[in-house]
Amino acid sequence: MAQSDNPYPVQFNVDYFEEARDRFTVFFRVLFIIPIAILLGAVTGESGGLPAFSGAAGGTLVLGPLLMIVFRQKYPRWWFDWDLALSKFTNRVTAYILLMGDQYPSTDEEQAVRLEIRYPDAERDLNRWLPIVKWILAIPHYIILMVLIVLAILAVLVSWFAILLTGRYPRGLFDFVVGVMRWSNRVGAYAFLMATDVYPPFRLSP
Repeated sequence: MAQSDNPYPVQFNVDYFEEARDRFTVFFRVLFIIPIAILLGAVTGESGGLPAFSGAAGGTLVLGPLLMIVFRQKYPRWWFDWDLALSKFTNRVTAYILLMGDQYPSTDEEQAVRLEIRYPDAERDLNRWLPIVKWILAIPHYIILMVLIVLAILAVLVSWFAILLTGRYPRGLFDFVVGVMRWSNRVGAYAFLMATDVYPPFRLSP
């Protein structure tokens, strides 16, 4: 699908902090993340590969919006708002485990991680049949993202040592990891949140 001159309807960024990082929380980040990861698992219905426990809220809404778009050409705003809020929360937790900041992830405040997804007019902006095949059309992105995610993990490992030694997250590695997260969010919004019909760009930059 052709790209327009307008900004892509999914924007993502993480603030870079110039001040020295908290080496203690960085060193033990894998332990500090546990409480908020458990809470995120309770909301999304995921539990580290184990069956979701009964208290789970159910996670991202996919099938409901898909059926509504296909059969009614509607995307209920509260369903969109739930998916957007959950995506923002997930990104805050992800950014924390990827060492992108020392502020503990909030369940509701934006903090340094910003995700913006434009709410679509289902009748005007969305093709009613496209949601059925979007996940297939996005396969090239899945393949590229698998490679990028491996590289991002390596970048985080290098940055972990760099922060412990220098107190700084190398800016180039930081921007790369942000770019991978941005790419992933755009593919997710296109293929699963169904918030846009504009095909995700093959780039790390905004």
